[in-house]
Amino acid sequence: MVRKHRLPPHFIRRCVVLFIGLCFMGAGVSFSIIGNLGITPISSIPYVLSILIEPLTVGTATICIHSLFIIIQILIMRKKYDVFHLIQFPIVIAFGYITDFFNWLFSDVAGITANTYWQQWIFLVLGVLLSSFGVALEVLSRVETMAAEGMCMAISTVTKFKFTNIKIFFDVLFAVVSAVIGLLAAGALLGVREGTVVAAVFTGLLCELHLRYLRSFERVALM
Repeated sequence: MVRKHRLPPHFIRRCVVLFIGLCFMGAGVSFSIIGNLGITPISSIPYVLSILIEPLTVGTATICIHSLFIIIQILIMRKKYDVFHLIQFPIVIAFGYITDFFNWLFSDVAGITANTYWQQWIFLVLGVLLSSFGVALEVLSRVETMAAEGMCMAISTVTKFKFTNIKIFFDVLFAVVSAVIGLLAAGALLGVREGTVVAAVFTGLLCELHLRYLRSFERVALM
């Protein structure tokens, strides 16, 4: 039996908010890459793969990996899977291309680089701020979560483990896998450094802070 999903009010407006959030998130990933102090765990594997497999971009690798997460959700939930969640496919495709666009804009067109350690931290902080604001807009839109969070929710539903514990487990797993791939393939840590820990800790905290101020916007524009 196919589960029915009731769309939230002002669905088109919410999709616009989600798209803006994806833009902030994509810009945040790009600034983190420029900083070269490590990026969020969920983006670390696509970043490492984009370095090791030359034709592959960060955005394309993100699309491939998140598509796998969606398939895992379907396999886990089976008949309980809500087909509305398939909207994660166009969301992740949009996010992948947005990320590649900002990488092209900042690196190739603007030629932005971080030449010193303190400059690297500036770009890392900017990346975390932008990403956390983008995640806050994603949550506020109430359209759909990203595929990685959707996979964690599916596992939480089936196993009855807390979503937060599962999310932490996979964040650590992604970072470890990225580090192992980098060490085995290139003999160095790629995309996993002190900035990865900072991003993992502060993105969620800043997201909650952003949401405090965005709730009034939701009441005015999206309810």
